[in-house]
Amino acid sequence: MRFDETYSGNVFIKSHPNYEESKAVLYGMPMDWTVSYRPGSRFGPTRIREVSIGLEEYSPYLDRELEEVKFFDAGDIPLPFGNPKKSLEEIKAFVRQLLADGKVPIGMGGEHLVSLPVMEAVYEKYEDLAVIHFDAHTDLRTDYEGEPYSHATPIRKIAEHIGPHNVYSFGIRSGLKEEFIWAKENGMHISKFEVLEPLKEVLPTLAGRNVYVTIDIDVLDPGHAPGTGTVDCGGITPKELLASIHAIASSGVNVVGFDLVEVAPIYDVSEMTANTAAKIIREMILGWVK
Repeated sequence: MRFDETYSGNVFIKSHPNYEESKAVLYGMPMDWTVSYRPGSRFGPTRIREVSIGLEEYSPYLDRELEEVKFFDAGDIPLPFGNPKKSLEEIKAFVRQLLADGKVPIGMGGEHLVSLPVMEAVYEKYEDLAVIHFDAHTDLRTDYEGEPYSHATPIRKIAEHIGPHNVYSFGIRSGLKEEFIWAKENGMHISKFEVLEPLKEVLPTLAGRNVYVTIDIDVLDPGHAPGTGTVDCGGITPKELLASIHAIASSGVNVVGFDLVEVAPIYDVSEMTANTAAKIIREMILGWVK
């Protein structure tokens, strides 16, 4: 994808028109080729952009406005429909270019598998990388029905790649027993059910480190975010998720990239999921892009 031209489609509110001048780059990864329940997350990035126009540009939480942060909206990465392997390669190549240009990557999914090549590319640049993962599901399977590259496997793969002790999962309330056993035996941090309080306990140990944050929207209870592929009751509130984002912002960790995935607009006629996602992205940009 070329960055010397302004993206001509809908853009996230207050995105900067110039790539070269921008500190961070927002991009979509419209892929849902491996979902095991309800497809449709490939339409998430576009709808999040569209509803962002309803956001205020100012965050009363952070006392900061979007115009204070130069971030470029590059649109969606053109991915080959139905081809997971090639799609992951395209995503990694895209993010490698962003990193080579000194940009902070901000991804929108798409199924959670799209986060894997991003995290791998970021790890190539930051060898001390830690991953903070918010999700309803462990995503620690070795494969799903024989397929090793699935939206049920990205956290297992990145944990094996960077070391399980460098991966911190929060809000987890669903997964195979074997996944929880593997995490415990291999030194991976998993916090079940809650996010904010266990996150606050971990953040001091990550101060000064380079961190990638990946958020699956289904960490929220489906009462707050029904527009997702694999709903799972018992989740957290948007208030707790926002507070967690702000806790990271004030913690002293160096966020070098982040994403929000699994918004599937077709399952939420109220559009609360897409609107919540847009606000979460606004707070992440304002809190984490310095």
